[in-house]
Amino acid sequence: MDGVIYRENNLIPGAADFIRALVSTGTPFLFLTNNSAPTPEDLAVRMKHLGVPELSGRHFYTSALNTADFLSETDPGCTAFVIGESGLQTALHERKIPNDAIKPRYVVVGEGATTMERLTKAHECIEKGARLIATNPDNWCPVSSDKTRPGAGATAAFLEASTGRRAYYCGKPNGYMFHRARRKLSDLVLNEPDHVVMIGDTMETDIRGAVEAGMQSFLVMTGSSQLESVSDYVYQPTRILQSVADLTEEVKTGKVSDRLNSPAFTNGHASHPKPGTRHQTDIFDFHKPRPRPAMTK
Repeated sequence: MDGVIYRENNLIPGAADFIRALVSTGTPFLFLTNNSAPTPEDLAVRMKHLGVPELSGRHFYTSALNTADFLSETDPGCTAFVIGESGLQTALHERKIPNDAIKPRYVVVGEGATTMERLTKAHECIEKGARLIATNPDNWCPVSSDKTRPGAGATAAFLEASTGRRAYYCGKPNGYMFHRARRKLSDLVLNEPDHVVMIGDTMETDIRGAVEAGMQSFLVMTGSSQLESVSDYVYQPTRILQSVADLTEEVKTGKVSDRLNSPAFTNGHASHPKPGTRHQTDIFDFHKPRPRPAMTK
């Protein structure tokens, strides 16, 4: 949502009209976010404060919900030691996954402040056999044009380094996030949607995940990815838009533009305003075990 619908506490121009067009035409939609801290109801309240009161919790699917769905589907009856905020705690509780600080089957890491005491406890749980799972692979997340915050991927990387164990990352671009989102859309309309499009602002998560899930993908230029860096990626968006406002008229009329192919970039250069990988899944040798570093230098 951040970078597609709003930036900080301001709606992106045209976003409100786009959402109202979706609502008025009965077009099913779902907002996906890698932010595990808020609950869907928290996000609906935020959108109301930003001037879009038409939304409810059912319109949002977070990485916390995706993680809870993954655990309840693949390992029913499991327990978890949790590092994260109310959105993650609530999602796990709703899926009947108890909090366990004695012998958890999983250590689950999400966004939010933590302490060295809780990190040490998580480390001990993993050493005793708990598996490490993170709500998303984001090392950092943009807050404004000149400010970022640490993400769940950074906390998971800390535990990976201290324990030598690899984390499993839910959320975007994991295909399970897109699979469950599509299933949730089907539940909303009581039918399988004929055509699903992912709209996002980040090549590494939104567009990559959509491509791997077999969906069309629209990249907007109001968030993280810059136009000059798009050609660096093997996978490409179906369309590149200035913002979601470009789609409002298409939603209202039901007529899809014939401009479906992304422009070819022959002389683009990557733009890296922040050094280092943004996502833990960007590491090329992800399939290999991460060697535990020496205790001392």
